[in-house]
Amino acid sequence: MLFWLTELSDGGDFFNLFRYITFRAGGAFLTALIFGFLFGKPLINVLRKRQGKGQPIRDDGPEGHFVKAGTPTMGGLLIIGALVTSTLLWARWDNPFVWMVLFVTISYAAIGFADDYAKVKKQNTAGVSGKVRLLLGFLIAAIAGWWAAQYHPEALSGRLALPIFKDTLINLGYLFVPFAVVVIVGAANAVNLTDGLDGLAIMPVMIATSTLGVIAYAVGRVDFTEYLDVHYVPGTGEILIFAAGVVGGGLGFLWYNAPPAAVFMGDTGSLALGGALGAIAVATKHELVLAIVGGLFVVEALSVIIQVLYFKRTGKRVFLMAPIHHHYEKKGWAEPQIVIRFWIISLILAIIGLATLKVR
Repeated sequence: MLFWLTELSDGGDFFNLFRYITFRAGGAFLTALIFGFLFGKPLINVLRKRQGKGQPIRDDGPEGHFVKAGTPTMGGLLIIGALVTSTLLWARWDNPFVWMVLFVTISYAAIGFADDYAKVKKQNTAGVSGKVRLLLGFLIAAIAGWWAAQYHPEALSGRLALPIFKDTLINLGYLFVPFAVVVIVGAANAVNLTDGLDGLAIMPVMIATSTLGVIAYAVGRVDFTEYLDVHYVPGTGEILIFAAGVVGGGLGFLWYNAPPAAVFMGDTGSLALGGALGAIAVATKHELVLAIVGGLFVVEALSVIIQVLYFKRTGKRVFLMAPIHHHYEKKGWAEPQIVIRFWIISLILAIIGLATLKVR
């Protein structure tokens, strides 16, 4: 919205700064961060008062988690409120990719909120039916995939770009939308599975989002794409502002989610943020790079899939408990030890993902 202040500029004054995506991204970061600090404590007080017993704890979970009983959930509302406010304030409203990513984020947040609400109200971990969640998630992702394809350059629309092999495009045709659905729904559920320890999910989300934000900025500038030899997708640069809002809002949330957590993100936040990662990857034509940047989430999801399939086939378990962060809890690792080591892994993977911009 503040972009329109550029109409007051004569080209050499303060208002001219609003033309620059990097300046507005900085503004979005600070806005989201201040939002988190201002509304974090009041929101937690409201959630604690309304939820009573807080998020129910799994009976079959690690023994150390029972001390967390009574901690309120739905803390993702703080992150979503911060990033939506900052994005609407600082991003251009005429950019279709910004609206596409916001659509996915808010829609998945609504699904997560309904699931969290059902869990708190019933005081069990069942929540909304998994089939209903998946069906709604597929529908939202399909709309987003079609939406992105309409605004991709004709040479890229419906095609899959490969990292490193930058001259190669795979024409998916009508299969692009189903592919986008897999990316967005997969990312949403992978982040959801990762959100099992205090602070575990939010930092890797911030790392992955900031990385994809940099990629979005790069592929949205023709001079950068020519230098890096990557595909140019006009308009994606504005996504950097959304990414900055995620990082600012995420830091504000982490202030209260750091061990011991005063509030949990809940599905409200994890589904929304995971869906946002998938949506950014689809918008920027970097779907495969997301698997690298968000490799931690991929491993968490695969650990569950492997555990379930192997148990059904043999009656035995590969991991002491899935997702894999619980496996390390069972092995005796302290929760902060797991969290910080997983953060380090996320940072390493992000650097590798960024390197694909130059390597060919």
